[in-house]
Amino acid sequence: MSANNPISTNKAAPPLSLYHLLDPEVLANPYPLYQRLRTESPVHWDPYLHAWVVTRYADVVTVLHNFSANRTPTPADFAAMGLAELGPIAQMMTRQMLFMDGAAHARLRGLASMAFTPARVEVLRNHIREILDDLMRPLLRAGRMDLINDLAAPLPAIVTAEMLGVPTSDCDQLKEWSADFAEVLGNFQHNPDRAGRTLKCVEEMSVYFRSAIQRMKTEPREGLINSFMTAEIDGDRLSEDEIIANCIVTMVGGQETTTNLIGNGILTLMRNPDQMQRLKNDLTLIPSAVEELLRYESPSQHTARICPEDTELGGRQIRKGQAVIAVMGAGNRDPERFPDPDRLDLGRTDNRHLAFGWASHFCFGAALARIEGQLTFEALASRTMNLTPEPGPIVWRENLGLRGLKALPVTFDENAAPTIAPQIERLERGCPFHRSA
Repeated sequence: MSANNPISTNKAAPPLSLYHLLDPEVLANPYPLYQRLRTESPVHWDPYLHAWVVTRYADVVTVLHNFSANRTPTPADFAAMGLAELGPIAQMMTRQMLFMDGAAHARLRGLASMAFTPARVEVLRNHIREILDDLMRPLLRAGRMDLINDLAAPLPAIVTAEMLGVPTSDCDQLKEWSADFAEVLGNFQHNPDRAGRTLKCVEEMSVYFRSAIQRMKTEPREGLINSFMTAEIDGDRLSEDEIIANCIVTMVGGQETTTNLIGNGILTLMRNPDQMQRLKNDLTLIPSAVEELLRYESPSQHTARICPEDTELGGRQIRKGQAVIAVMGAGNRDPERFPDPDRLDLGRTDNRHLAFGWASHFCFGAALARIEGQLTFEALASRTMNLTPEPGPIVWRENLGLRGLKALPVTFDENAAPTIAPQIERLERGCPFHRSA
């Protein structure tokens, strides 16, 4: 590494900064860095990121609850930074509910969340199981798979396509776009080397969803696109650009979080064989297991907010307009909130983690992600034996906020006659854990 790289300037006592996540070794295991931040400087001014970094559970909740999500740069902001070519990305992101507050956010979220209520999503459980069975059948016969690319990525891609109301045959393309756009959502800064690829991705997604909207006018099809098109609140309808922008953020969120939940979760279980066996012995643990795996290896590690007014937090003065990075992955390992937080406990109670955010920006797709996770862990726990990672390095995606694996090759034996405990019926009633915050 270059001598100018702050990661390598002082190996004995490197300066505290989330910037260290750019080091693949730190990215592979960020929790010692989070612990050091929580212990030494829980509300920390990061000189490399020009933002405050918050790592204690209670402080993360405060930031997510009270600070502004309206943080994406505008086209004018990009132009002022000499990045005018990124204007189309900014123009689209300013229309996404992810970056809105108050009435503007409530308007869009209210329309989108109607398609993702826990009750409505629960109806899909058997259908999602059928999709999962179709994906797993050839994999079980083969005795090996790349858990990410053969299962954890295609399952939510197919489900997301159906939720949107677009052909499931497009799911590979949707996944490719999702992975590209997630680089914008998950990293601290825009990578100039990826600008052309990201712009192409935004242009292609915009053309795709604009075309889907036009088709929907003559051939209505149930799904989120149709819901956005037909929804009316006090005589107000969404513009076409608003529909496109929020279809994109829903598509990305619906895929990335679930893919990472499944991949991170199975890797964690293989690294904790006692807990894997515990799950195999008692499949009624699956709902609580999903919550614990979300806490232990959160698919979404951090998010940014803007301080709305001069505020004191953790004894530090944060000024109005300053950026604050709330590290959910650190809050989820806070010993003040979770006893023995670095221990995986699939039966952990009082597990109100931060993996899906908090308050008004709590992930409206959480119920769907939970069901996909529950069904996948149930299938792998009951239908495979000796699940083992293939030899080779574990490589994490170069996405600092959306934590996930590039690949996870595994081998296993098929359990031809899985024994499902009678109590498994409890799973059909859905996850008993918190559905909102």
